[in-house]
Amino acid sequence: VQLQASGGGLVQAGGSLRLSCYASGRTFNSFAMAWFRQAPGQGREFVAALSWNGGSTLYAESVKGRFTISRNNAKNLVYLQMNSLKPEDTAVYSCAAYRGYITTMVVHWDDYDFWGQGTQVTVSS
Repeated sequence: VQLQASGGGLVQAGGSLRLSCYASGRTFNSFAMAWFRQAPGQGREFVAALSWNGGSTLYAESVKGRFTISRNNAKNLVYLQMNSLKPEDTAVYSCAAYRGYITTMVVHWDDYDFWGQGTQVTVSS
């Protein structure tokens, strides 16, 4: 599967953005999906994940209550709605796919099977 993320941009603190990730292929609904981010000079950080049917989700503590991950299996899309953005949310955001009908989300980036290119999110203070 190939993943393509979009929707990043420049936003003021307190603002919102919605990221999208399109997955090519016919097996999208057999993957758990996740978003990771990487700020300059930092390692890759888990942001959020959800199961193949959207029934299970997991969020990093730093984004809980502000970000929402969702998916539309009919359109092969996964979303990350980001509200109340903070300057520390500035990073390159990437989507990832984990093959399998898991219900316990995976947070380690190196366990994911496929990655998309990142989209830059910049939050100004």
